[in-house]
Amino acid sequence: MLWSLLRILVFVVIVAALALGVGYLLELGDMVLITVAGREFALTPLTAVLAALVVLVVVWVVLRLAGLLVATLRFLNGDETAISRYFNRRGTQKGYQALADGMLALAAGEGRLAIRKAQRAETYLQRPEITNLIVAQGAEMVGDDALATDTLKALVQDDRTRFVGVRGLMKQKLEAGDTDTALKLAEKALTLRPQHEEVQDTLLHLQARHEDWQGARTTLAAKLKAGHLPRDVHKRRDAVLALAHAREALADGQIAEAQRDATAANRMSPGLVPAAVMAARLEIDEGKPKIAARIIVKAWDTGPHPDLAAAFAAIAPDETPQERIRRFATLTNRHADAEETRLLKAELQIAAEDFLAARAALGDLAETRPTARSLTIMAAIERGEGGEDQLVRAWLAKAVTASRGPQWICSACGHVHGEWHPICANCDRFDTLSWQEAPQSEAALTGPDRMLPLIVGALEDSRGDGDVVDADPAAEAEATQPEPETAAGRS
Repeated sequence: MLWSLLRILVFVVIVAALALGVGYLLELGDMVLITVAGREFALTPLTAVLAALVVLVVVWVVLRLAGLLVATLRFLNGDETAISRYFNRRGTQKGYQALADGMLALAAGEGRLAIRKAQRAETYLQRPEITNLIVAQGAEMVGDDALATDTLKALVQDDRTRFVGVRGLMKQKLEAGDTDTALKLAEKALTLRPQHEEVQDTLLHLQARHEDWQGARTTLAAKLKAGHLPRDVHKRRDAVLALAHAREALADGQIAEAQRDATAANRMSPGLVPAAVMAARLEIDEGKPKIAARIIVKAWDTGPHPDLAAAFAAIAPDETPQERIRRFATLTNRHADAEETRLLKAELQIAAEDFLAARAALGDLAETRPTARSLTIMAAIERGEGGEDQLVRAWLAKAVTASRGPQWICSACGHVHGEWHPICANCDRFDTLSWQEAPQSEAALTGPDRMLPLIVGALEDSRGDGDVVDADPAAEAEATQPEPETAAGRS
């Protein structure tokens, strides 16, 4: 309010001053004589002031026109002037508008329109590090691989966009199935951005797929250092990689290196059953059964597993069934109520021909957890106790269609494997195999049929030379399976 009042007062003062000045000029009786080209002009003081103002305006206009003429000549000569800056501003505005339209077209899935808008933006902005990104993505969207590749290669030439170009080319090679080139590009991308999580994951996957276990361990360490991987997950996966390298070294006859890496894998992840089994078997080969037993017992504490039992049996392959039962008490007294422990105790008692103890060890697993393994053990018990052949065959028939129990299953694709591998044979994913129950399928038995050949053989022996008995077709089919190595079947 006060400021408005002050502005009004200033305006009134200025108007009053002008009025006084004009009045003063009008009251003057003098005349102003101006001679131009021999002619005299008589002007009153007020007229002279107005004429002077008009002359000043004319001079200002002439100067501005002269400046415009000079700027036009400089513009035509290619120099930077106000005119060129004006057109540049208009071009920049058009370029950014085209760039925005291109980005919106990408978001809308209109690849062709995005390419056109990006190319138009390039003519105005001359910013290939921005426009080429849109062109490359638009070309990939419409399936123009040639344009996408050329654009990505152009990005590689610029230091500011080299990583983006290399990463884009890497993805192209992955989609095309060229994993060899993709591996090299991933390594290059990681040198440009050592902490980029996606590139680390891609490189790790490719290195594992190419069985570059040492390189994969280096990449895994980089993920841990960058904070992209929990320490416990790193230890587990590092153990998997060390075990994979140990297997490769063992296949090449490098026993010392294999033992070193297997022991390291078991130390980092005691619950990794394949690592414990390999480390234990290598210690057995070295004549160190006590160390092997400690490795197996420690792994058994994390979770009972039939492969651990088989490795424990290998410590003393020539012992009697009774001696084996006593020695296996080290395992069976741990996790005594676990399903695997009960099955193992039943198998050991069957090998010792103590079928009553085997039935007690098995309990009600054949009814509550009817897997192929528990049902075949039940058939063995029935046969050992002198049960009727029809009852034995009935248990075997159930075993054919029952669940196979826990197996090595890929958590990513659900593929069932006969044995553990660091890479899924179906989806090529790394460290996805776990010991779990699979859905009932046509997968081959990987262990539950370990007593079946013995049972069927006993049935055939009991029939006699001239006694022909109709055997169950399912049991006959199961009898053709080779007998796997088991803790009880070794004796």
